[in-house]
Amino acid sequence: MGDTHQKITTFLMFDGQAEEAMNFYTSLFKNSGIISITRYGPDEGGMEGKVVHATFSLNGQVFMCIDSNVKHDFTFTPAMSLYVTCDTEEEIDDLFEKLSQGGGVLMPLASYPFSEKFGWVNDKYGVSWQLNLAKS
Repeated sequence: MGDTHQKITTFLMFDGQAEEAMNFYTSLFKNSGIISITRYGPDEGGMEGKVVHATFSLNGQVFMCIDSNVKHDFTFTPAMSLYVTCDTEEEIDDLFEKLSQGGGVLMPLASYPFSEKFGWVNDKYGVSWQLNLAKS
């Protein structure tokens, strides 16, 4: 157990909005930031200035992302989501509001049989988030 690096990392592929999304996500969570970012230069196969590869952390957990230089027939789907356990009502309310702006609500923030307070949203980039209030 001496190996402390994260073995499995969520990898997000954007269509030109990777840096904007990273900045948005890191502004929402404590202990977050952009770790590294490499951008396309002129004549490097992608749109100049867009993200070749980047790593960022959200509350200490590392993610990777890119801007695809190829158009794909797929994008993000709610079948794969980021599940966030929120410590306070203030945190879940704030995240729900900010993550759903420009996106869509899949399950309204409410009480459900499985949770005192839960909500599920797609953000403006298409990434899906499940937000759950930790049991007090």
